[in-house]
Amino acid sequence: MQLLYLLVPLAPLLGAIVAGLFGRRIGRVWSHRVTIALVSISLLASIFIFFDVLKGNVFNGTVYTWLISGDTRFEVGFLIDRLSALMMVVVSLVSLMVHVYTIGYMHDDSGYQRFFSYISLFTFSMMMLVMSNNFLQLFFGWEAVGLVSYLLIGFWYTRPTAIYANMKAFLVNRVGDFGFLLGIALILVHFGSLDYGYVFEHASDITDKKIELIPGIEWLVVTVICVLLFIGAMGKSAQFPLHVWLPDSMEGPTPISALIHAATMVTAGIFMVARMSPLFELSDAVLSMILVIGGITTLFMGLVAVVQTDIKRVVAYSTLSQLGYMTIALGASAYSAAVFHLMTHAFFKAVLFLGAGSVIIAMHHEQDMQKMGGLKQYMPITYWTMLIASIAICGVPGFSGFFSKDAIIEAVHFADIPGAEFAYFCALTTVFVTAIYTFRLVFMTFHGQPRMDSHTKEHLHESPWVVTLPLIVLAIPAVISGWFIGSVVFGDYFSNAIYIASEHDAIEQLGAEFTGVFGMMTHALLTAPFWFSVAGIFTAWFLYSARTDLPEKIKNTLYPLYHLLDRKYYIDELYSWIFAGGARILGNTLWKYGDIKLIDGFFVNGTARVVEFTASIVRKFQTGYIYHYAFTMIVGIFVILTLWLK
Repeated sequence: MQLLYLLVPLAPLLGAIVAGLFGRRIGRVWSHRVTIALVSISLLASIFIFFDVLKGNVFNGTVYTWLISGDTRFEVGFLIDRLSALMMVVVSLVSLMVHVYTIGYMHDDSGYQRFFSYISLFTFSMMMLVMSNNFLQLFFGWEAVGLVSYLLIGFWYTRPTAIYANMKAFLVNRVGDFGFLLGIALILVHFGSLDYGYVFEHASDITDKKIELIPGIEWLVVTVICVLLFIGAMGKSAQFPLHVWLPDSMEGPTPISALIHAATMVTAGIFMVARMSPLFELSDAVLSMILVIGGITTLFMGLVAVVQTDIKRVVAYSTLSQLGYMTIALGASAYSAAVFHLMTHAFFKAVLFLGAGSVIIAMHHEQDMQKMGGLKQYMPITYWTMLIASIAICGVPGFSGFFSKDAIIEAVHFADIPGAEFAYFCALTTVFVTAIYTFRLVFMTFHGQPRMDSHTKEHLHESPWVVTLPLIVLAIPAVISGWFIGSVVFGDYFSNAIYIASEHDAIEQLGAEFTGVFGMMTHALLTAPFWFSVAGIFTAWFLYSARTDLPEKIKNTLYPLYHLLDRKYYIDELYSWIFAGGARILGNTLWKYGDIKLIDGFFVNGTARVVEFTASIVRKFQTGYIYHYAFTMIVGIFVILTLWLK
């Protein structure tokens, strides 16, 4: 089985090498054939491993020892349990669909082979992350997905906006990664090991240990570790206030938007916290922080999505909001619900991104929804698949998003961790907001009168099968994946992979009231989330289909609020003023006083002036006259004798 475990990450890596180094020789067609075939092998191996794990065959072992320093071993190893197996299937399936979709979307791009190499390399990096059994390999995968996302976001490197976006993503993630690295360093210091199993087994040993970050102020070591690890998760999973990179990353091609923002990079932080549950369960303070940050992200980013007109940015802010839901679940110790929503979200969000890309292709790369409308009759497959995904994300009973989102909302309702009330309010309110911005996208894009120019309208047609097939394939689990909630969330599926403290029993309480899939759907008709969702869908229909004149009137009436949302709460401007502006002030100060006055003025020019002054004195004795030399020698002898006699 170890050879099969190795095949999962190494097959995409081989595809990346072939397409990246030999893409020009083998051509465009063979580049996508090779990479798709190897990612397919990774998917098949992941599925086989998944069913093997369901039989109880768990693996935790070392594959390669990289370095030994004293008693510390730095290793490459795999932890194959139900959590990692589920992630492997989700990542490889979405990745395969994105590979197929890319054939149509990037058909005319000059960087065709390079793009396939990048997305295969991204798949390898993500697999190494989710399969790791130690913090060293976790950090390798963590940084590798960050690096490849930088390459993918800035794929169209001739665009200044793309270069700005990938640099922004890289720098913001470095902030989170610095905290993440410090957290790993503290783990190594206090446990003497980077192995998950050893650290989790001895986690209770440091419950009472304290550390002074500031002289005189003591912190619990486990709290500091968890805060630092979660800072890393905030960067990767784009949580407030480190969320600013994700919307700008829409500058990259649409396939990577689906790959990065649906099932892979942005969910790495969610997966990491779930994997580290034995540590996070030891600190209620950190869980409260996670609840509050998740609540802020889910509600306030959802509100921004309501005013966006770029179709990809609507879906991007939707991703931020849904990641907030997952973070709320983590804070409520509902790790299984968070991972379950991670899975369902991967499918319906991939459909929304890929469907948006299909629309962009048909619209000749126009992304403004104000210039769309009436596309339903021209693009029926894209429309119906996106409608399914929209219904799923809104939490309509029977669709995947309903089960995972309702489980999170109810789990937070049962949680007694400080901050749960605020998170519950945000989660419940966001149900209404999600329905508005999602169906606003549907009505503005596919319904009403066409608003595009005549040339675009004449050439409108459904996308080719390489674009629509992934939409259809992913739309199926967007409907049915939620039906497994009984075993995954309330059953013992994660019993050996996730740890929950006895006092954090929100999921247990919720599971006691679970009456099956159909019982959950029936009960939902009497709950607030369902009616909030219905109200949101109706509001979107009324504003963007029945009375299309009202949104502009509401905008003018509430212009200060609209402007605040349109400017994303001025967070980008604040960061630019503080960090970019501060860096410029610091740079100018160092240049003016450090470079010009200190280095050039004092050391460089000062040295020259000292030499010049010394030479001006010495040259008075170096005249060529014998009596000057004799006088100099006499003075020298006098000085030497004086020092010697003294």
